[in-house]
Amino acid sequence: MAGRAPQPQPARKGTGRFAVVAARFNEHISKRLLDGALQAFAAAGVPAASVDVHWVPGAFELPQAAAHLADTRRYAGIVCIGCVIRGQTPHFDFVAGQAARGIQDVALRTGVPAAFGVITALTEEQALERAGGEVGNRGEEAAHAALDMAAFVASLGSRTHGKKTKS
Repeated sequence: MAGRAPQPQPARKGTGRFAVVAARFNEHISKRLLDGALQAFAAAGVPAASVDVHWVPGAFELPQAAAHLADTRRYAGIVCIGCVIRGQTPHFDFVAGQAARGIQDVALRTGVPAAFGVITALTEEQALERAGGEVGNRGEEAAHAALDMAAFVASLGSRTHGKKTKS
């Protein structure tokens, strides 16, 4: 079901450093998502100097970049943004599913909130509606999720995130 995400917690002030990892594939859409994420951080009082932006080739590479960033322990949260548009082959299913699974895995493995701001759409028009159009901005929503989860983790009284597992 499409629609806007729940509103963020009122008057929550973001603290700490945050990272945004953006996919260059469908870059014109990712840039709109990035704008939304940066606006959300600014509205939460996170200084621009406390938000690092990193670009990767596509949505499939988002989890790997997020994992490296989370492992540095520099960030209170990581926002992963990008856009996967269904084509005429099953490639969409593999990329979108693995990006979602990988981003979730980063959060679970490290304890660093990793928010999923990847649009999965059937058409470019649908993607644009979710990148600042009628349906909202998934980048903004992902930044709000990262802020909320970072505050949740901080409320537990520990800056120690999840433990790395041995391979």
